[in-house]
Amino acid sequence: MGLEVAAVAENMWWWNRNVIMAMWVMLSIGFCIGFHCHMRTESMRKAEEMLTSMCEERARMLQEQFAVSVNHVHALAILVSTFHYQKNPPALDQETFAEYTARTSFERPLLNGVAYAQRVIHADRQLFENQQGWTIKTMKREPSPIQDEYAPVIYSQETVSYIEALDMMSGEEDRENILRARATGKAVLTRPFRLLESNHLGVVLTFPVYLSGLPSDATAEEHAKATAGYLGGAFDVESLVENLLRQLAGNQEIVVNVYDVTNSCEPLLMYGIHPPDGHMSPSHVSMLDFGDPFRKHEMNCRYRKKPPVSLSSITTPTGIFVIFMLAGYIGYAAWSHYDNVKEDFRKMEELKRQAEAADVAKSQFLATVSHEIRTPMNGVLGMLDMLLDTDLNSTQKDYAQTAQVCGRALISLINEVLDCAKIEAGKLEIESVPFDLRSILDDVISLFSATSREKGIELAVYVSDRVPGILVGDPGRFRQIITNLVGNSVKFTERGHIFVQVHLADHVKMVMDAKAENGLNGHASKVNFTSANVAFNTLSGLEVADYSNTWESFRLLLSDGESLPYTLGNGSVSETLADKVALMVSVEDTGIGIPVNAQERVFTPFMQADSSTSRNYGGTGIGLSISKCLVELMGGKISFCSRPDVGSTFIFTAVFQRCRKGAGVDRKRSVSEVLPTCFRGMRATLVDRHPVRSAVTKYHLRRLGIIAADVSTINEALSVLSGQNGYSNSSHPGKQPSILLIEKDSWDPKIDFRIQNDLLKWKEAGRTNDVPKIVLLLTAETDKTRIGSHVDAVVMKPLRTSTIATCLQQTLGMGKVQNKDTHSGSNFLHHLLDGKNILVVDDNKVNLRVAAAALKKYGAKVECVESGKSALSLLQPPHKFDACFMDIQMPEMDGFQATQEIRKLEGMASEEAYIEEGSTKAKWRVPILAMTADVIQATYEQCVKCGMDGYVSKPFEEAQLYQAVAKFLVSQPISSS
Repeated sequence: MGLEVAAVAENMWWWNRNVIMAMWVMLSIGFCIGFHCHMRTESMRKAEEMLTSMCEERARMLQEQFAVSVNHVHALAILVSTFHYQKNPPALDQETFAEYTARTSFERPLLNGVAYAQRVIHADRQLFENQQGWTIKTMKREPSPIQDEYAPVIYSQETVSYIEALDMMSGEEDRENILRARATGKAVLTRPFRLLESNHLGVVLTFPVYLSGLPSDATAEEHAKATAGYLGGAFDVESLVENLLRQLAGNQEIVVNVYDVTNSCEPLLMYGIHPPDGHMSPSHVSMLDFGDPFRKHEMNCRYRKKPPVSLSSITTPTGIFVIFMLAGYIGYAAWSHYDNVKEDFRKMEELKRQAEAADVAKSQFLATVSHEIRTPMNGVLGMLDMLLDTDLNSTQKDYAQTAQVCGRALISLINEVLDCAKIEAGKLEIESVPFDLRSILDDVISLFSATSREKGIELAVYVSDRVPGILVGDPGRFRQIITNLVGNSVKFTERGHIFVQVHLADHVKMVMDAKAENGLNGHASKVNFTSANVAFNTLSGLEVADYSNTWESFRLLLSDGESLPYTLGNGSVSETLADKVALMVSVEDTGIGIPVNAQERVFTPFMQADSSTSRNYGGTGIGLSISKCLVELMGGKISFCSRPDVGSTFIFTAVFQRCRKGAGVDRKRSVSEVLPTCFRGMRATLVDRHPVRSAVTKYHLRRLGIIAADVSTINEALSVLSGQNGYSNSSHPGKQPSILLIEKDSWDPKIDFRIQNDLLKWKEAGRTNDVPKIVLLLTAETDKTRIGSHVDAVVMKPLRTSTIATCLQQTLGMGKVQNKDTHSGSNFLHHLLDGKNILVVDDNKVNLRVAAAALKKYGAKVECVESGKSALSLLQPPHKFDACFMDIQMPEMDGFQATQEIRKLEGMASEEAYIEEGSTKAKWRVPILAMTADVIQATYEQCVKCGMDGYVSKPFEEAQLYQAVAKFLVSQPISSS
């Protein structure tokens, strides 16, 4: 009974579903019929709206392109007015006009040719024809009859050279157009006509040329009186419209006609074909404004075919079939989606493999380029290190040090390429090591010393005494920022100065706030030297871009700094309490400045002020971009102030850590150069009329412990030395200055006689020991011609403390600087390396020579080979070597393969020794350090992977070699075989 009921219910369910489906089909059919009518109406309305939009767009673009061509014709009119009428004699003739229009024809692709007709009144006709050498002719090539004025063509493009000497006013319509153009001051157009060469429909544009500018409200008579001639050009209207339609999408769907409707009863067709009779397609008319108020034009657009019936109105009645096939369609869509995802995944895997291959290729390329450049640079810097170990005078030592700094700067340029890639990938990291900021600034200044001397510009650096002597941060990146900024200043400065200042950011803010409270303005104070010249209280006396960065502010910063006893920049007690040190660094120059329109893109990569900057000064435009990123990584910000033809001032802040005595850091090793102490307490007199420059010189002397007093003139200095005119030495009675430093602009050859007389007086008075040594400070090499006979020494700028110390030691006869720290470290390394056997493997003989000399200097026994196979034969256990330096890129067998083979031999020897002796005491493993020019991370990882113990990049310094060997010899000494 229950089964029968279920069967009946099942049959009824199917019956009910069929009824519902039948009813849905009937309702869908009725709905679709009504919806079809509605959709068809909406489709026609949208088609008309789309036609209107496309027609208006084409009309607008046609007007814009026509206006561009009109502007070019206008420009030619200005050219004729400028060079024909405003130059005496005229700077324009037919040949120049033809050549110019031919060369610039690409700017006027829609013009078949241009010509200029000069306005000639009848009274001047005879003179004009005599000057031109031809007779004015009509359009029919006949001599022009007598009339009030003429418009003969005197200049023409080669394409229309046949109209030369023709009177444009001989034709009725041309005369009418000329008169309209002259009266309105605007371009006017002719009726459409067939062009001679292309047979296309075109128009002639006539533009008046005036002798001088006219007010906007000038009358027609004023226009006519000022008219000098008429510039005309033939426009190819068909080509203009054809090119426009070719650029636009949907060109095949609509038909475009352009009419001249000046006479609305008889419109003239300028482009297209007349529509056939009975064409029922929707159309739209857009008015065209070609700049001629007299002539009217319009664009008529229509569909090429009658718009079809909307597809949706046809597909809607079939919805019932879509319902029945919905399940199949969903299954098909899901399967298609699965296939698409699978294909996308396959493509992604392929792209991933390609990207990885490209990354490997890029890494190999960078490694190869770095190796090829660093390998010879290793030899250069190594030989310079060896040269500096010899006995050199101050000049030779300065040259060698500068060459060494330049070589290191070249290596830093190579690293900029890697820096750009690291910045893009977000993998640029900042080191945290102790360094001497003052030594870095001295090195950077020395790098540009030759250029500054050649240009004769002041290049100086000043570091506040409040700045700690040793900081913890990234010295390489800080050097890179300073080098970029100073390099740009040197590049763009031809006169004046470049001044680098370093102060504590908090101290600068405090001084500026106090200055603002006291109401001091930020403008540079002026000091009149003579009635004709005005100088500013800056380093060189020239105006600077940043008004606040002048002597007034600098004096306030010095008021606290100079009063502190010099302690290598350890700062005050309150300042030493903070772990972080925020520095404010400014690089000021008096160069060409940055144009206002280019200042917003100064920090954009590969962007320069203009296209001529790279040609005139060189550079790629990435230095400031990298500097900005580095400053931000150091927790600071960078900004600038620049004025064209005055100069630029770049200011950035950076945050470093203070180097504590108990922090486990070797403070002495972090100082790159140790200054002598033999000058402590010595007194000097400085002659300098610029207070800022005087403060810089005293800064360097203060670093040497010299107490310096400054005066403005040599006469004052001599009075101080003689005790005349009320000058006395009250602060240090009984002590006379040992040194007299004189700036170049304070020296006068006449002073030489005054000094000679004073010397004679001092000798007669028995004061020979009180005669100071005279040191002249010069900026340019050419200044040496002004040296007097009584000058004991010359110091070439830019000033560097170590250079001043060397010069004073030679002048005062104090001997050579003895670096105690270096000397003690040298003894330690000599004790460590004395008698050690070290193998150096490199295919470059210069690098072998550099490495061998560096190690032999400290007593090591060095053996050199030029291939991996040779090293393999020498390092086969048992051997005598305590360490090995292995180059990576070598012929036949590279360093990686050689190291792997050596480790295999050592493993086999260790196993044999274990079997024979029964212990692990005789385990062989010689320290192998990679010695290569590759600097990428992948190379280091591969070195560790193949069994190497360390990594020394080229160009390497001696300290790198010593520290690397010392680490292994101290921690893992190898017993002799």
